[in-house]
Amino acid sequence: MSKDEAPRMHTAEHVLNGVMVARHGCGRCFSAHVNPKKSKCDYHFDHPLDDAEARAIEAEVNRVLSGNLPVFAVDMDRAEAASRFDLGRLPDDAGDTLRIVRVGDFDACPCSGTHVANTAEVGTFRIISHDFENGVLRVRFKLDAPAA
Repeated sequence: MSKDEAPRMHTAEHVLNGVMVARHGCGRCFSAHVNPKKSKCDYHFDHPLDDAEARAIEAEVNRVLSGNLPVFAVDMDRAEAASRFDLGRLPDDAGDTLRIVRVGDFDACPCSGTHVANTAEVGTFRIISHDFENGVLRVRFKLDAPAA
């Protein structure tokens, strides 16, 4: 399923990546499967998460989401983007002007997917499982509906 079909989940992926980078310095996920019902992100990591670490990540993602941050895109010259972001996952034909998606002042990265307009639209983030094998941490997550 395309990230274009799951804007709530895709926005949550951005926030999870920002939390993982800030808390663990592991870099953004190198692989993700984003679906409306559940998603997963894979990180290069140096140890398995214990349940306390997983709950702390979950709490931090939910803290950011509850901040009602605007989610928006800006265009950036590829050369400038290369000085600020890892462009390794972009296709070769991405062009000279890249779309940078920002989640308030919390996170920014090149992205072509669809997103909500505000983190208040995402809902509650829940890690449903995590495992570690051969230096790869996989985090699986779901979203509860946003408050009415």
